[in-house]
Amino acid sequence: MSFLLYNFFLLLYSCAIRVVALWNSKARMWVNGRKDWKQKLNNWQSAVSQGQLLTDSDAKPKNLKTIWMHCASLGEFEQGRPLLEAIRTQYPGYKIILTFFSPSGYEIRKNYEGANLVMYLPIDGPANARAFIEAINPTLVLWVKYEYWFYYLKELKNKNIPVLLISGIFRRSQPFFRWYGGFWKKILGSFQHLFVQTDYSIELLSGLGILDNATVTGDTRFDRVAAIASQWETLGTGIDNFCEGHTVLVAGSTWEEDEALLTHYVKAYPNIHFIIAPHDIDKQRITDLQHEFPTATLYSSLLNNNLSTTTNSNVIIIDNIGTLSRLYKYATITYVGGGFNKSGIHNILEAAVYGKPVIFGPVYEKFAEARKLVDAGGAYSIENALELEALLNNLLNDPALLEESSLIAMKFVNEQKGATAKIMDYIQRNRLLIN
Repeated sequence: MSFLLYNFFLLLYSCAIRVVALWNSKARMWVNGRKDWKQKLNNWQSAVSQGQLLTDSDAKPKNLKTIWMHCASLGEFEQGRPLLEAIRTQYPGYKIILTFFSPSGYEIRKNYEGANLVMYLPIDGPANARAFIEAINPTLVLWVKYEYWFYYLKELKNKNIPVLLISGIFRRSQPFFRWYGGFWKKILGSFQHLFVQTDYSIELLSGLGILDNATVTGDTRFDRVAAIASQWETLGTGIDNFCEGHTVLVAGSTWEEDEALLTHYVKAYPNIHFIIAPHDIDKQRITDLQHEFPTATLYSSLLNNNLSTTTNSNVIIIDNIGTLSRLYKYATITYVGGGFNKSGIHNILEAAVYGKPVIFGPVYEKFAEARKLVDAGGAYSIENALELEALLNNLLNDPALLEESSLIAMKFVNEQKGATAKIMDYIQRNRLLIN
């Protein structure tokens, strides 16, 4: 039954997204981005056959060695990136193929220089899976966090190609652990090893009889944010001058619900400076934010003036991608959005790594790092604007509490680095890649 439902889901999803694409830009990118996937693979194979992808360390075109990493979206890519870059450094003879399911990952990282081929993953199905895997012929496959596409994983298992799950996390509510989970348990059997974030994930997997091929290594995102922080550079004198001498709240990856909470506080405390980086930066969202905060300055205005101008406003709206992880460094306190949506909060580690207390909405139970940081005292969850105001005032009026929360946040990240090294050790011990 589950098998039939899975195939019905694939058909329904494929049809539905084509209908939605008629008016939704993201769905349209999803559809259009997959139209030429066979041509992309043909171009790849042609380049291989002509030796265009070879370096001095490669033997013959037919022996080209490839590694395939699949990520659902941008967050999963950032999660897998530390491992991908460690592999690329240690095994330069291998070529990297990177696939995304979501436009929010592909469109931002389609020009990622660390991969030799970046493309959308074709919709799951026996013909697509067979054609894709035969074309790229990977030596090793890295699957980041989740997305369990049955036909792809089945084809990889049939070809005895090792697949590793990176930074996986499991919850009791997932279908693997339900009465109808036999089909989904079979999917897990396609992985050579499952590297998971939590002891609870291991506990759940052990209930399925999965013990020998599952290991708690933690979350590779800790390694990623630590690397970003260690390479931090200023965003220029415009931002520097805006923040210097002021209490600063950086609100990152915000949605409308998050911004509604901030509106009163921004107006009531003009001496505090606010940097707001919305999750989406399409034209309408930025226009809406400008209506919400009419005196705000757009970051692009500073950018167009070589980041050297100053602003009399106490609000800057970030209208570009790629600066948020550096912006958190400027903060006194941080706010991370998404906590009022079903999908939950965005990446809190990007803020915590700099030793910044993190505030977010009530929907965070799916995120182990958020639960742990709240318990430790380095993060706080709020449910409404009154709670947010009370919490901010409490932190800002109690320097000892603010400092303690800041130190807890930084210590939390530093103590949990190392997942990448553990996975690399497994790859080396099991000779999954050979120089």
